[in-house]
Amino acid sequence: MDRLDRATALSWLGVAVEEARAGLGEGGVPIGAALYGADGTLLGRGHNRRVQDDDPSTHAETAAFRAAGRQRTYRGTTMVTTLSPCWYCSGLVRQFGISRVLIGEAVTFHGGHDWLAEHGVEIVLLDDPECVAMMRDFIEKNPALWNEDIGA
Repeated sequence: MDRLDRATALSWLGVAVEEARAGLGEGGVPIGAALYGADGTLLGRGHNRRVQDDDPSTHAETAAFRAAGRQRTYRGTTMVTTLSPCWYCSGLVRQFGISRVLIGEAVTFHGGHDWLAEHGVEIVLLDDPECVAMMRDFIEKNPALWNEDIGA
């Protein structure tokens, strides 16, 4: 899937948003992700589970990546995330050669997506109002947890 049309991008983001809502419902940080194959197949999905699992490494992107299982190659895959990926998750994208990152929003947190773009990863930033509102609301109600999550 070379070109990503808007309808597909929004559909894929919808899966990540569902995951973010699930995480919020579990008392966690509302960030969701999904990994799609080069042919558009959903390989894995997940959400931030740092709070729920008492595991600081379980970010949404890592959860989706783990759920996808081992792939022979990640060339052509797309990581979809509701929020700009942090440095940890940006490193995962680079390490495994994920080709594209579709981002719901980078207003509340501007992670490593510029760095990824500088290293050849295609970045699709949607600035989705629902993603922005969900994170703003969460940050306002949970500033200490948010600062813990982003390492502030």
